[in-house]
Amino acid sequence: MFARISGALIERSGDAAIVEAGGLGYEIVLPPCIAEKVPTKAGERVILEIYAVVNLDGKSGRFTYYGFTNAIERQFFEALLTVASIGPRSAARAFSLPMSTIAAAIDRGDHELLKKLPGIGQQKAREIVAKLQGKVAKFLLIQDAPLPTAASIPDFADEALAVLIQLGYKRSEGEAMIRHTIEREPHLDQAEQLLAEIYRSKSAKQPL
Repeated sequence: MFARISGALIERSGDAAIVEAGGLGYEIVLPPCIAEKVPTKAGERVILEIYAVVNLDGKSGRFTYYGFTNAIERQFFEALLTVASIGPRSAARAFSLPMSTIAAAIDRGDHELLKKLPGIGQQKAREIVAKLQGKVAKFLLIQDAPLPTAASIPDFADEALAVLIQLGYKRSEGEAMIRHTIEREPHLDQAEQLLAEIYRSKSAKQPL
């Protein structure tokens, strides 16, 4: 059993992602709020924290993997599972708002907000508050990661990013160089022009 997966996205469909790692494709269930932060384009690199559940059926068993963008989100999911009436599927469905929003509702005993979460009615809302109120401080202190903005890197820059990665740059380094270059030269609209400008910028910084 593993706790994290890192690999290329094969497919995204609704609340699930198939990620290739070590030559195998793993289907990962994504709670709604988490799905909003996971890439949708095939081939993009994905890193997810995993909570694994074994579903037994007679003498056979099947793993279900739930994915999160960081360990704190997974811990919050695990906290929801300590409520007797909530199983993994219910917890995943209920995780439809940012972690801090749900945790704040639990902390102040806001049954009205909680019962609006998918699959959470009045009774489960009361049980969640009874079990977790006063135990969610760290989920309130840690801010939820911002949703990625599609406009941060234009479509034509994807090709340039792929080239930079092939040249040995980390994805984060390539994205940073692309953003800085486009901010400096907003007229660029082709991958080749973008790469040429990145090269000129780096060359200018090299010591003679």
